[in-house]
Amino acid sequence: MNAVIAAVGVMLILSLSRVHVVIALIVGALVGGLTGGLGIDATLKAFNSGLGGGATVALSYALLGAFAVAIAKSGLAHALADKALAMVDRQHSTGGGSVKWLLIGLLWVVAIASQNILPIHIAFIPLLVPPLLYVLTKLQLDRRLIACVMTFGLITPYMFLPVGFGNIFLNEILLANVARSGVDISGINVTHAMGIPALGMVFGLAMAFISYRQKRVYDLTKIEQVEQVAVQYNPMSLMIAGVAIAAAFIVQLLLDSMIIGALAGFLIFSVSGIVKWRETDDLFTEGMKMMAMIGFIMIAASGFAEVMKATGEVQTLVESSASWINHSKGVGALLMLLVGLLVTMGIGSSFSTVPILAAIFVPLCVQLGFSPLAIVCIVGTAGALGDAGSPASDSTLGPTSGLNIDGQHHHIWDTVVPTFLHYNLPLLAFGWVAAMIL
Repeated sequence: MNAVIAAVGVMLILSLSRVHVVIALIVGALVGGLTGGLGIDATLKAFNSGLGGGATVALSYALLGAFAVAIAKSGLAHALADKALAMVDRQHSTGGGSVKWLLIGLLWVVAIASQNILPIHIAFIPLLVPPLLYVLTKLQLDRRLIACVMTFGLITPYMFLPVGFGNIFLNEILLANVARSGVDISGINVTHAMGIPALGMVFGLAMAFISYRQKRVYDLTKIEQVEQVAVQYNPMSLMIAGVAIAAAFIVQLLLDSMIIGALAGFLIFSVSGIVKWRETDDLFTEGMKMMAMIGFIMIAASGFAEVMKATGEVQTLVESSASWINHSKGVGALLMLLVGLLVTMGIGSSFSTVPILAAIFVPLCVQLGFSPLAIVCIVGTAGALGDAGSPASDSTLGPTSGLNIDGQHHHIWDTVVPTFLHYNLPLLAFGWVAAMIL
C-alpha cells in the first residue's frame, strides 16, 4: 500500500474515533514512514526535523491566546455581549433573528476580508469569536454552522480572487507552477478557471445553512467562566482594547508577523494598567493554555508532512494514478482531484500541495488533451481540495480555536467533518464539471 494512503487513512480513522488529533498524527506518521520503507529511526528523524515548521504558528497562537484573555479582562467581551443581548431582548418576539444574521454576516465578511482586503488570515478568530460566543450561545446557534461560515471565508477568496493571499496562491504558485511545467498561460484568466469550483464552495455554504438550521443548546455557565462576563468595564478600558486590537493588526501587517502583532497588543494592555504587571504571568499562562491544543496540532502536522515527503511516495501516488486513467479525460480529472484531496488532507496546506501536484499532473493533462484553462482549473482545485476537512489545516484549526474556548466544540466532529462534507464533496463535483467543460 502507498505510504501516503496508509498514513492519511490511519490518521483520519483515529481522529474520527475521537483519538486526540496529535496522537493520530504521530501514529499516522509512524505508519506512513514504516510503510514507505524508512524504518523507525529514519521516520522519527524526519518527523523531528519537521516539527520546527509548525513552531512559528504554534507560538503565534499562544501569544494570540494571551492577547484574547487580555481583551476579555478589559471588559470588551462583556460590552459586546450586553449590546447584542439588548438587541435580542428588543426582538424577543422574533427570537433575535436579525441579530443572528448580523453576527453570521459579520463573521463571514471578516473571514473573507482576512484573505484579501486585510490579509491577517486566522489571526482575527481568537480575538473576535470568543467575545461573540456568549451571544451566539444565547441565540442557540449551531457552532457547526459558524465553523462552516468561517472556513468558507478562509478558503474561497484565495482560490478565486487574485488579491492578497489569493494573489500568492493563484498567480505566484498555481500559474507559475503550471507555466514551469510547460503550459502556455498567456491570456489565461485564473478567476475564470477557478470560477466553477468556487461556485461549489458557495453551494456547500448554502447546504450548511440547511443542515445546521436547527437550534443547538450549549452550557452558558462554561462560557461565563471563560469569558469573564462579570468583569466591570468603562469607556476608557474599551477604548484601550480597541487601540490594542488595531495596533496588533497594524503591526502584523507591517512586519508580517502574528507573534509581534499579538505581543504589541498585549504590551498595550500591560502598560495601560488594564492588565496588572503582577498578573501578567498568570494571564499569559492562561492564554497559552487556551491555544495549546491548536499549537501542538500544528507542530505535529508539520512533522507528519515531513515524513510524507521523506517517503517519496507522494510523487509515487501521483504518478501511479496516471496508469489507472487509460486515456479517459473524465476518469483522469476525477483521479487527479481525488489524489489532490488525499495529499492536501495529509499535508494540511493547499499552498504546499500545488507544486507537488503540478509537476506530474500538468504533463498528464496535456497528454489527455485538456485545454490550458482546464489544466489550471484541475491543478488549482486539486490543491484546494482537502484544505477544508483536514484535521491539520489552519482553515479548520482556526475556527476551532475560537469556538472551543469553553470545551463545547469538538475539532473533528464539529469542524472537520462538517467542512469536509459541505465543501470537499461539492468542490470535487464542481471541479470535475469545470474540467470537462473548460
